Amino acid sequence: MKTVLWATLAANGNYAQSGPENPPKKEALADFAEQARAAGNFIVGRKTFESMQDPSRVSQEEQANAGNPFAELDIVVISKSIQEIPGATVARSPQEALDYLQQKGHQTALVSGGADIHNSFLSEGLVDEVIFNVAPVLEGKGLNLLTDTERYQYRPVELLDCKPLGGGVVQLRYAVAG
Repeated sequence: MKTVLWATLAANGNYAQSGPENPPKKEALADFAEQARAAGNFIVGRKTFESMQDPSRVSQEEQANAGNPFAELDIVVISKSIQEIPGATVARSPQEALDYLQQKGHQTALVSGGADIHNSFLSEGLVDEVIFNVAPVLEGKGLNLLTDTERYQYRPVELLDCKPLGGGVVQLRYAVAG
């Protein structure tokens, strides 16, 4: 199974933090929905999943037009504290999440966040590709992607694709060396 890590980063490399005062770029959100539909799934942490459920993150117009773009997808939430989440399958670890999706017949798993989940997959060597959507902002309080400095002091990646998504967002897609 191919595992793809997806993230929106600020132009200075930190995670782009979003909220009501600085909503995520619509181009990045549209790309996430497209990637998730193509994979048929996504893996997310509990906090990120809860924030995705927050209606204040998108405008009423977007809510009305979008419906539920994830209704047909297998959503896996990684949590060690929650037993059950309506509309999602709960896994206790990255490997358990991947095993579940593989048993469901998926060829690709999309890992969508947050920082702790990304770092868990990376530190366990479970990522084949990364997709970084670089937003046109500088983020001083954002989180860092690689926090496991023992394992990731230096690791080469291969650029697979680079393309503008619009609105100043640029997508970088890399293969991660095993």
